[in-house]
Amino acid sequence: MNQRELKEIRRRFSLEKDSISHIYGCYVNAAKEIVTKIDMSVGLMEQEEAEMYLKLLKKAISGNLGRNLLDIPFSVAQVENSDEHRLLQALRTSHLKDENMRDLMYDRIIESIDMGEDSYVILMAADSYDVPFKGGDDEIFDEGSNEVFDYIVCGIYPVKDAKSALRYQSEEKAFRSASTGHVIGTPAIGFMFPAFDGRCANIYNALYYSRDILEIHDEFIKGIFNVEEVPMSAGAQINAFGGVLEEALGSDCKLEVIQAVHGEIREKLQLHKENKEIELPEIYVEDVDDILRKKGVSAEKIEAFNQACQQQLGGSGVFNPANLIETKKFEMATSEVKITVDPEFAGSIQTKEIDGIQYILVPVGEGVVVNGIDISVEE
Repeated sequence: MNQRELKEIRRRFSLEKDSISHIYGCYVNAAKEIVTKIDMSVGLMEQEEAEMYLKLLKKAISGNLGRNLLDIPFSVAQVENSDEHRLLQALRTSHLKDENMRDLMYDRIIESIDMGEDSYVILMAADSYDVPFKGGDDEIFDEGSNEVFDYIVCGIYPVKDAKSALRYQSEEKAFRSASTGHVIGTPAIGFMFPAFDGRCANIYNALYYSRDILEIHDEFIKGIFNVEEVPMSAGAQINAFGGVLEEALGSDCKLEVIQAVHGEIREKLQLHKENKEIELPEIYVEDVDDILRKKGVSAEKIEAFNQACQQQLGGSGVFNPANLIETKKFEMATSEVKITVDPEFAGSIQTKEIDGIQYILVPVGEGVVVNGIDISVEE
């Protein structure tokens, strides 16, 4: 799936689209016991309540592709004959109306996930999307649809105890202690099956969501999809890339080298954004090799980096640049000080030896504020 196809599906989660008619699910306590099951018609809900449920389901496919949203591929053998794929297909083709299949999915989810001491809610919904025809200029025509995309969405939502508060009781004309009870939070994980590739169903893929880009719940992916290899999380890729640079470059892993690598990657991401490209951005390990070469890193260390990078982050040597660096900050830390700089100005930081001591130098710019107080830095 690309970002444009993802947005097209996300727009389905609204009352105006009249797409999702029923919501199913169950409430599971910390002991992994089903407290109650959910089987509700959206049409019989109050508008505010229906909008809340649709918003929760939409969040189960939120975030960015390649970071919060990961592609889960099925093998040919799985599609032809496997319990996990057969269950997903049965849920999809029945539009979740088969209670036995729903119960089987609930059981598999409960067996496959560890939410610690938290209870949680499983929500599922099905939709049949009459995919409108798209012209060569990307203009969409509401009529002339020749493709129906049947899919299901599932989310796992931690349940929290609401905080007590003093609330106004009109009959008593006073504020009294009150609590709204248990509250459904934002989804921890979720998925959509099948994927919407080329604006049609791809039963060889599912789209998986994880709110945490570091901890993606490998046990859930294995339990529900039974894939041969769990995809590497975006957070793990960032950590692995930094570790490879540090180990392979050794003494050459200097500030100006890291600034150059991060600057080049950010520039590539910015160009991708400005060009409004719908496919995921890509960067090759050879691109990073060239940056290191320009900064004077030896050929031996570049080769060590290349091999380690492909081994730890994937043998293809092609990566999503957004998963190699922290795109929203440039951070430096010592045992006593932490400095966070807007990535746009990361190149202005320098290191310098003064009286035999190494210092990190940051330009003052237009002024310095300490705990909200403007201070003078003039000699």
